[in-house]
Amino acid sequence: MNEKEIAELRRRLRPDRHNITRIRGCYVNERREIIAQFDESMGLMPVEDAEKYLALFRRVLTGAIGRNLIDVTFRTQQVVDSDEHRLLMGLRDTALEDDNTVHAFFSRVISTLDLEGNSLILLTYNTYDVPYRGGDGEIQQDNASEQFRYVLCAVCPVKETKPTLNYLSRESRFHIAAANQVVGAPELGFLFPAFDDRATNIYNALYYTHDLTGHHQDFVDLIFHTALPKPAMVQRETFQTMLGETLEEECGLPLVQAVQDHLSTMIDNHKESREPEPLTISKRGLEAVLTASGVSQKRIAAFDARFNVEFGEDAQLSPQNLVDTKRLEVKAPDIVIQVSPEHSNLIQTRIVDGAKCIVIRVSDGVEVNGVPICIPEENA
Repeated sequence: MNEKEIAELRRRLRPDRHNITRIRGCYVNERREIIAQFDESMGLMPVEDAEKYLALFRRVLTGAIGRNLIDVTFRTQQVVDSDEHRLLMGLRDTALEDDNTVHAFFSRVISTLDLEGNSLILLTYNTYDVPYRGGDGEIQQDNASEQFRYVLCAVCPVKETKPTLNYLSRESRFHIAAANQVVGAPELGFLFPAFDDRATNIYNALYYTHDLTGHHQDFVDLIFHTALPKPAMVQRETFQTMLGETLEEECGLPLVQAVQDHLSTMIDNHKESREPEPLTISKRGLEAVLTASGVSQKRIAAFDARFNVEFGEDAQLSPQNLVDTKRLEVKAPDIVIQVSPEHSNLIQTRIVDGAKCIVIRVSDGVEVNGVPICIPEENA
């Protein structure tokens, strides 16, 4: 799925646009014991409550593709005959009306929960009469191309608030309010089936994770039973380690700056183009960046071999997962220096009087602990 397709579905999760008739939920404690289950009608629900539920489901369709939103691809054999795909299809095809199917799903999710404290598992079923898009790109609202039927799942942490002093207007005084159970933003969830090319694709799902360091692997294994790419932060750490270990003495500050500049430029250009398809870079693309930065063929060959092991030869990575576009960080024992990438040229490494040094070029306006300081002229 691309950004436009995800946004199109997200816009439908509004009080005046959705076709949701019911929400099913399962409230679980930290020992994975069911506290309560419910099956509520959206039509009979107070407007304020309905808006809160819709906001939680919108969050499952929010985030960067390849970071928070990850494409799940089922193997053909899974679609033909597998418990995990059969269960997901059962949820959709019964519109969450079959209790046995819903309870079986809740049981699977509960067995995988790795969140601290209590959790709320939410399921909803929605339909969308997909309007036809003409050759000029304009949507024809009165001409539906198909009906997209799908389920959304959100798994949310539930936190207990501390007792607080609340003002009681009728009594004109403050009073201790009891602790409440508050539902937080989803930690994980998914959309099934996928909405690819604005049409139903039962071979794919869209997985959401708030945590960029992990995928809640137990959940992924049991619900999808398929491999996902490394988590976003793990990709970055792996890429950083690869550069240092495969390029060795050629991996200097100018090389790291050049790689960050190139990938950041790719990201900026992609945003400006408003291209809906996710931005990716292949192994060949990264090799071209290293070559342009003056890396020898010997070191590029070492990088190539390591890439195959860590990501796979044909992997397409998101540049956003490989570099931090908001800062350049130089770290040494007891020292951390951070600058914005556009000013990374102010930092250099040099040998001064036989010692390895980090040199930062500055002008006026230097402060230490808030105190303006003077830097003596060289001849002084």
